[in-house]
Amino acid sequence: MVKIKKILFVCIENSNRSQMCEAFAKILGDNNIEAFSAGSKPSGIVNLKAIAAMRELGYDLSVHDSKSLDEVKVFAPFDVVITMGCGDACPWMPANYFIDWQIPDPKSMEPKQFNEVRDYIADQVKKLLKDLEHKMPSHY
Repeated sequence: MVKIKKILFVCIENSNRSQMCEAFAKILGDNNIEAFSAGSKPSGIVNLKAIAAMRELGYDLSVHDSKSLDEVKVFAPFDVVITMGCGDACPWMPANYFIDWQIPDPKSMEPKQFNEVRDYIADQVKKLLKDLEHKMPSHY
């Protein structure tokens, strides 16, 4: 029996990067992944650009909510916590592994550049899920 892996994606506002990460983990992770996202200072909304970018791929990000770390801590401990380069703004959360992806915040980018960040996120999530199949995330 495969153990379900719990992943938390954290960025500052939980409106772009971490939301797309959560979506890709849900899309690509089958039933073996429980994906969550949160922000250290959540904006309270999912960015319309992120919703549009994911809609292009057939995923409805408008059903997601921008959440705080307090709202997701009930799901801890996590197998992996992924941060998006928010550094000290991201407090500690119980997890087996912590990885920082240093992904630029796309909120002010034009759609073409925004989609490049979206596609980079998709690649990173694919690599993470493959590594989790082998029990241990590699460094990115």
